[in-house]
Amino acid sequence: MFAKNSKELAQHKLVLLYIIYSSDFNITNTEITQFVLESNYMNYFLVQQYLSELISSKFITLLEENKIQYYKLTELGDKTLQYFKNNIPQTIKDDIKIKIEKNNLQKIKEKQITSDYFKKNDSEYIVNLKVKENDIIIFNISLNVVSSKQAKHICKNWKKNPDFIYKNIINLLISDYKNNDKDITI
Repeated sequence: MFAKNSKELAQHKLVLLYIIYSSDFNITNTEITQFVLESNYMNYFLVQQYLSELISSKFITLLEENKIQYYKLTELGDKTLQYFKNNIPQTIKDDIKIKIEKNNLQKIKEKQITSDYFKKNDSEYIVNLKVKENDIIIFNISLNVVSSKQAKHICKNWKKNPDFIYKNIINLLISDYKNNDKDITI
């Protein structure tokens, strides 16, 4: 896990650059660290040291958006990666690609499926559940509930099972209750 020589040190830094390069979304320190630790590429302390060195060397920069810090390749980092990325073993690049695609899909889902709630008065909360596609809201429902516990529970269920809930709500809304033989399903 520890870099034994300069070649391994360089490869570890290239792996970090490659992870940042491969992500379609802003990638945070926590996400990079988790990614690297789960893949057993290096230990926590090396990840932090190398990220700090990559910032100092101006290969990456630390930016902030909505109070969340994330890493971005600089032009120098991008050029360096393009020049040296063949030094990263193909198996590692393939592994990174698969895991980044999974992470990207998760982030897309998180942006598309949202839930929140707010207190309307002492005995009412409003829960908002949404589905977005390409920044267009395709489903939006607001519910009145009697407690924050109930509101939290609805939001939690929505996040866990949005496809199931959405499909069933739509099927209930478009079903023909007068003639059950002609039910329409999606």
